[in-house]
Amino acid sequence: MLTNNFKHMELNSGDIAWVSSAAALVMLMTPALGFFYGGLVRRKNLVSTLVQCLAIFAVVSLVWALWGYSLAFGPDVSGAIGDLSRLALNGVGLEPDTLYAATIPALLFFFFQLKFAAITPALIIGAFAERINFKALLAFIVLWATFIYAPVAHWVWGVGGWLRNLGALDFAGGTVVHITAGFSALAAALVIGRRSDMGNGKPNNIPFVILGASLLWFGWFGFNAGSALAANGLAVSALVVTNLAAIAAGLSWMFCDWILKGKPSAVGLSVGAVCGLVAITPASGYIGVLPSIFIGLIAGILSNLVSNWRATRTKLDDSLDVFACHGASGVWGALATGLFATTAINPVGVNGLFYGNPHQLLIQAIAVIASAGYAFIGSFVLLKLVGIIMPLRVNAADEEKGLDATQHGEEAYG
Repeated sequence: MLTNNFKHMELNSGDIAWVSSAAALVMLMTPALGFFYGGLVRRKNLVSTLVQCLAIFAVVSLVWALWGYSLAFGPDVSGAIGDLSRLALNGVGLEPDTLYAATIPALLFFFFQLKFAAITPALIIGAFAERINFKALLAFIVLWATFIYAPVAHWVWGVGGWLRNLGALDFAGGTVVHITAGFSALAAALVIGRRSDMGNGKPNNIPFVILGASLLWFGWFGFNAGSALAANGLAVSALVVTNLAAIAAGLSWMFCDWILKGKPSAVGLSVGAVCGLVAITPASGYIGVLPSIFIGLIAGILSNLVSNWRATRTKLDDSLDVFACHGASGVWGALATGLFATTAINPVGVNGLFYGNPHQLLIQAIAVIASAGYAFIGSFVLLKLVGIIMPLRVNAADEEKGLDATQHGEEAYG
């Protein structure tokens, strides 16, 4: 996130228009994720998957407005968390907040950040698809947004946050969004356990998968380029490298499938593109064209191998390979930022290893370890706590019948 302390600057109508549009694009990613995940699950769980994404967006919107934003972007408390001075958006109005975005209203910065906070926990649901108790999910999401997402967002992006002070680079959420989601998903898959009857694991609607991936790709332009927080050349650069990384990863995953499984799959191309988008996210405001292609190529191959290893060598039921996509590609993207970042693209950033600054790679590694460890352990504990109060998963009979009917009383194909 490009957050400069430019004092005495006035609101800029072009920046306001761009960041408003970018926020709308990022909002589109939540229903897009619903279709992406919904197409991958069995037909008896399609509606529930879509509903979970929409419900998470609604719940986190309230959490973020009432206290989450203050915890993430309020005045710093010991480098770990923001204070509570901005509860219920107290003092967050139409004047700019020069600590974060000097040319747009503080309220717009809140609105843009809300979309990041809302999409992140929705990513996790793929790890326990087809078996989560809806009540337990909502309780977990409130806790997760409060105790996992908000602190990590403050560490990395908040003024005074300890990882920001250390010099960690995360332009648009590779650490804050994807590493936290990926490692939280790993914890969730371990705590909640395997589906009782995995049955036919084939996607129920491949066109939905393609539609969801395409809309995620479209929304990701707001995700990454919007993080420039201005209508400027840096936003344009982020647009271009985001697209190139997605293309490269989609193709590399598809060719891996072609080699390993004999055919290039539509699902593989779609999932691979999402992996490329994940990997480029932290680096998108710091790198040029060729590094973005390389980052995408490696992301597609790496995530494909992790997914196949999980499916063939372990008993872990990360149903929709959230860890392989967001965890593995998120870690690679964060480390790659430490390799390829250059002040030639972003003078406000720093150079990475390949531009004479090996120390940046070490800083990125520290950020990865800290955020991954905190998200994994914290999510594990939160799920155990929720499980003491209510069942984390539905019973075997309801799981067999499907969550659409048993949790929501509806069917996708009536």
